[in-house]
Amino acid sequence: MIIIHAEFHLQTEKEQAFLEEIRLLITGSRGESANVSYDLMKDTEKEYVYTMVEVWTDLAGVKSHNKSDHYISFVGKASQYLARPLDVKVYEGKEVKK
Repeated sequence: MIIIHAEFHLQTEKEQAFLEEIRLLITGSRGESANVSYDLMKDTEKEYVYTMVEVWTDLAGVKSHNKSDHYISFVGKASQYLARPLDVKVYEGKEVKK
């Protein structure tokens, strides 16, 4: 399982436009066969900071996602909303045995 955290620091005046634009990415991504979950979280301590938490079945699914029309469309527009560069962290998740 692949887990991705993408942190967005938004320009104050661009928050609403960002939220409208990212809805299309969320909807499209959730429809992909390799997607387990795709959720946008708002930071409770920092204003205008959001984290996308993505869970994918495997790396092939992530690669396919990165070629999708909804992903390419969003990435092409994302920089106009950001106050600083996107911070992306990728993790390999494995089941923890009890």
